[in-house]
Amino acid sequence: MFVDALLSSHQGIKMLHSLLCDSSMKSTSFASEVSSAFHRSSIAAYRPSIMGLKASKKGPSDYSDQRVASKTSGRDRHKSTNAYGRRAKERVIEEEVAQTLESRPSFRVFPGQAYPLGVSELESGINFSIFSQHATKVTLCLSLPERGKHDKLDGGMVELTLDPHVNKTGDIWHICVEDLPRSDILYGYRVDGPRGWHQGHRFDSSIFLVDPYAKLVEGRRLFGDTSHKMAKFLGTYDFNSLPFNWGDNYKLPNIPEKDLVIYEMSIRAFTADESSGLDPSTRGSYLGVIEKIPHLVELGINAVELLPIFEFDELEFQRRRNPRDHLINTWGYSTINFFAPMSRYASAGGGPTNASREFKEMVKALHDAGIEVILDVVYNHTNEADDDNPYTISFRGIDNKVYYMVDLNNNGQLLNYTGCGNTLNCNHPVVMELILDSLRHWVVDYHVDGFRFDLASVLCRGTDGSPLDAPPLIRAIAKDPLLSRCKIIAEPWDCGGLYLVGKFPNWDRWAEWNGKYRDDMRKFIKGDAGVKGSFATRVAGSADLYKVNKRKPYHSINFVIAHDGFTLYDLVSYNFKHNDANGESGNDGSNDNFSWNCGCEGETTDTNIKALRFRQMKNFHLALMISQGTPMMMMGDEYGHTRYGNNNSYGHDTAINHFQWGQLEARKNDHFRFFSEIIKFRRSRHIFGRESFIGKNEVTWHEDNWDNTESKFLAFTFHEKNGGDIYLAFNAHDYFVKVAIPSPPQKRRWFRVVDTNLKSPGDIVPEGVPGIGKTYNVAPYSSILLEAKP
Repeated sequence: MFVDALLSSHQGIKMLHSLLCDSSMKSTSFASEVSSAFHRSSIAAYRPSIMGLKASKKGPSDYSDQRVASKTSGRDRHKSTNAYGRRAKERVIEEEVAQTLESRPSFRVFPGQAYPLGVSELESGINFSIFSQHATKVTLCLSLPERGKHDKLDGGMVELTLDPHVNKTGDIWHICVEDLPRSDILYGYRVDGPRGWHQGHRFDSSIFLVDPYAKLVEGRRLFGDTSHKMAKFLGTYDFNSLPFNWGDNYKLPNIPEKDLVIYEMSIRAFTADESSGLDPSTRGSYLGVIEKIPHLVELGINAVELLPIFEFDELEFQRRRNPRDHLINTWGYSTINFFAPMSRYASAGGGPTNASREFKEMVKALHDAGIEVILDVVYNHTNEADDDNPYTISFRGIDNKVYYMVDLNNNGQLLNYTGCGNTLNCNHPVVMELILDSLRHWVVDYHVDGFRFDLASVLCRGTDGSPLDAPPLIRAIAKDPLLSRCKIIAEPWDCGGLYLVGKFPNWDRWAEWNGKYRDDMRKFIKGDAGVKGSFATRVAGSADLYKVNKRKPYHSINFVIAHDGFTLYDLVSYNFKHNDANGESGNDGSNDNFSWNCGCEGETTDTNIKALRFRQMKNFHLALMISQGTPMMMMGDEYGHTRYGNNNSYGHDTAINHFQWGQLEARKNDHFRFFSEIIKFRRSRHIFGRESFIGKNEVTWHEDNWDNTESKFLAFTFHEKNGGDIYLAFNAHDYFVKVAIPSPPQKRRWFRVVDTNLKSPGDIVPEGVPGIGKTYNVAPYSSILLEAKP
């Protein structure tokens, strides 16, 4: 009772604290009595900014055998503050008494502030802020790592339970913790709330959750490390690093959209293969890309579109027994967090802080080489899966009803317009602001130049999933001043059937992946009947789709090949997909490939078939690069990469996806040379990158038989004001076509630049070959380009 009496007063607590700091008292029965009495006392009556401070017995599964040790700084813990008063000071001392007894860490806490969301540094300490509208209890979980070690923590979790009366502003929960290190802290949240599944709630307070606004995320360190496949992901931060040095002479490329030539690529796949010649510690990393920038410059592209680099879980298929549990998600379309760069793309397993720095180094190096950086961003779903096989890691456990679309008329089930089990509730005001904050973060902190939005039609759906004519998020992105310099590109469809090619809400800003361009090009070049008119429309800039309001030809992102689907080599080598290795019995991947194997399914030794395939690849590339609009090609097509007919290779961290540098070297003087020279030719002739749609004065179609569906030959001339006309002819017949060549402009003559039927190096001669007569015999499945020169 004596001890209880002491605990009832400020002076008594101070006396106990002094006694217990005496080492001679720590092992006595008196210390045990104080400990018991302390836990009996009604300390909740003091109500500072938190309800409790305890060392958790649970932790992430990978860290369950580790413990948190007390780490204190030399600051005066008892100085007065405006946020507290006498009772608050007493509570801090009480906490220290308990922690002295139990050898637990000691923190001084403040109510903190609501904004900015995530982690920020205040004068009084480190501020943590998280949104949850429906939560009834939020607990901040902290883990202090042992200095000098990256793979172990010096203990379990310390938990700070937030008081909704003090640590909550509106729907935002917040707390400021003094004396935390400025880096190397792992943190997450445990959130509790209503259990009403039918109302859309999925709260589970036993699960550690990643902060949606975490700028860095720690998980496993090495890509595809199956020995840590169940590793938990936690947020972290770093306020110790100096601001990144972009350099005195650094500048953004600021390439006009009409001049872009985009190269779609994967960070990891670009250099992961041993044939890259890089040190094993650098392969598959941001730094690996830097090593290979000379290749991109030699190819001639001026923008890279990076497959997702937001933190994702590449081992998501291996969490349970299933037909895909042998796959590693190497494409990255399964986001964990929208602010953190993929930590396992850091070199040498360097972790999230190094990943952030090395990503910036890569952006800077690409910019210095005149190459812009466009990110493929996935704001339509996350990796938290569906309700049948849920994987709660962040949004689902923080506030499922806000972050995801739920069907309240169907027992609160998740709506699925993405084919991935969940759909982000993009036009909810809170989620919309999260996406905008994420985009601004990548532009301001990382200097990226643009974004390609995966399944962007999802972003055009309301909170109930219905299509919106003027989606608030799409408009906000178009109008945001910080994003005004960015290229913004939509993949204008989703898995719910909302196909918006040519109709995507755009505010004259949004460009679109032109899926109709891809299909019409494939059909014509392989020799389908009745598509000549469509081919001409696509080459001319798809005015049928984009000539509306103030839209421009460059709002059409023209492509024949993208990451999903056949590679260019496979497009001319396979009639059917071959996806057995994916474990889905061939049910995955598109069946509408519009491909042609040129006479043999797959690999062959037939020299005629191989020559035809090479010719067809050149035809596709030429058509892409001379079309009005913005061309995009895929990594590996410059040497003829094959996935052996797999048109959905997302789960293969192997040579199926990895760039084969040995094959590039073998094809350097023929295949690669042709692709590179065509790109450079396009970029050097403004005739291919017009600001406005071409009219009668800009093109002559040498055609008077548009209605003949059996015609598979098209010739036309692009006119240039200075007389530098370009004549093109595409022959998709299986026989020669002798075509009359029009007269060149005055004081000019025709030079042959391209004939895809000729062997290298004659297939492309950039300076042109003279001696063109009044007719030209265009070979089967081939194309020519003539340039008018003095």
